[in-house]
Amino acid sequence: MSTLRQALYGIALLGALALLIWGQEQRITVAEKNTELAGKDTKIARDEADRLRANLNTLQNTLNDERIAQTALRTQQDQLRQGLAKREQTIEALKRENEDLRNWADQPLPELARRLRERPTLTGADAYRQWLSGRGALHPAGDKPTQ
Repeated sequence: MSTLRQALYGIALLGALALLIWGQEQRITVAEKNTELAGKDTKIARDEADRLRANLNTLQNTLNDERIAQTALRTQQDQLRQGLAKREQTIEALKRENEDLRNWADQPLPELARRLRERPTLTGADAYRQWLSGRGALHPAGDKPTQ
């Protein structure tokens, strides 16, 4: 009986060992699948990071270009302001020197020119568009408007 018992213990031990090996094999299979999924996720994350890095570089280049353009515009604006100030000084000097020019400059603007300079208080692009489309057309001085 002792040999039978030993044989049964041996079979039980082999069965337990087989179950342990099968369990470990299942764990390894799951770990390999998880590793494969993690590898795919890593590749996707790297691709996304590369795409975002490329977008960042594009945006930085665009920002630098816009900064350069703004600097050029500021320089041009300063030059225009200086030119305007110089012209205004020239006009004032000519007014002081020339009495005919001074008299001409002191006259009020003609009605047509005053209408060109009149603008209502506008708030926003939509109001400006409505004002432009709603105002009457100006006719050349030689033409008479048809009624």
